[in-house]
Amino acid sequence: MRIRKFLSDCFLLAPFLSVAFLPGATVTAQEPVYQVLQVQGVEKNRLLPPGPKNPRNSEGDFILLKDGRIMFIYSHFTGGGSDHAAGHLAARFSSDQGRTWTKKDIIVVEREGKFNVMSVSLLRLQSGEIALFYCRKNSIADCRPQMRLSTDEGKSWSEPVSCIEKLGYNVLNNDRALQLKSGRIILPVALHNSPSVNKFNGRGIISCHFSDDNGKSWRQSKTSQQGDKLTFQEPGVVELKDGRVMMFCRTPHGSQYLSYSDDQGDTWSQLKPSKIISPVSPATIERIPQTGDLIMIWNNHENVDAAHKGKRTPYNVAISRDEGKSWEHTKTLEDDPNGWYCYTALSFVGDHVLLSHCAGDRRTGGLNLTQMTRFSLDWLYDKEAPKE
Repeated sequence: MRIRKFLSDCFLLAPFLSVAFLPGATVTAQEPVYQVLQVQGVEKNRLLPPGPKNPRNSEGDFILLKDGRIMFIYSHFTGGGSDHAAGHLAARFSSDQGRTWTKKDIIVVEREGKFNVMSVSLLRLQSGEIALFYCRKNSIADCRPQMRLSTDEGKSWSEPVSCIEKLGYNVLNNDRALQLKSGRIILPVALHNSPSVNKFNGRGIISCHFSDDNGKSWRQSKTSQQGDKLTFQEPGVVELKDGRVMMFCRTPHGSQYLSYSDDQGDTWSQLKPSKIISPVSPATIERIPQTGDLIMIWNNHENVDAAHKGKRTPYNVAISRDEGKSWEHTKTLEDDPNGWYCYTALSFVGDHVLLSHCAGDRRTGGLNLTQMTRFSLDWLYDKEAPKE
């Protein structure tokens, strides 16, 4: 019973406790053995497999540069496969809308945290600058998002500004930063402990931190939420057409939980269960610029079979035409029962959707490999692709 409970607790806390901590589990540098689902119209590139002295590559984000290239910055681990292993931020580039990528890393941020730096979000600000956000991890009591700015398309970066003043273990997922139409920059964060309580608490305290002066200063939202008997983790936000902001959170309670703000993220309604059925795994929701609809990437567990139950598989995409009330055009991108598909970054490049996501085999360190997945909007909407 003790072993069973330990495994259950580790699963609930993933990715805060990596698979590397599980009894008998190993993170290897071998090529994963999972099966890639072949889907007509979908391109897949296992871009960043683990290798010697590099046991994990994960949690990145994209930015479209003014010269037409795409820059992808990701978490490159060198000291192991856990979330607290040594690591830095590295970049790769694509000149053909995400089909192919450069083969060598450019280091963007060295290992400035005592543990590491990881979980990248990139934003093209209304000012034209590029904002880079990441978590600097010093200890179990000090993990805080940092922000750097670039005025030369990522060639150089400003000194970091901490987005949270108080110490604590604050989780900001990759590709979570958002700039609202008003110009406010908003970061959805889960606090999992404070210096006064030197113990990780899986039940996160959910709030937002935001800036109205282009990142010079930050403050926390008036509303913070922590479930009495519920577990909330890894929030994300999307701005709705009516001006509200919708928050979505991963939980172990069978679905993503949702909350809404009428004042640009300062106060929030109570988090409640949704019809987005999922395991303990984060979702990604963004707006499609070309159509105005919402797109969601998640592990769809509605009517899932026994082989996939409780796992971060299958890996699915859907759209919403009614601001998240319902979802349609649900498609499966991956479905290996041993796959571990999560921590998605999403970008729109031309008439295509570009994803980066963890896609390893859970038996060999599921977070250790980053895959690029690319498909057209015509494929997503079941339209016949134009002939070339």
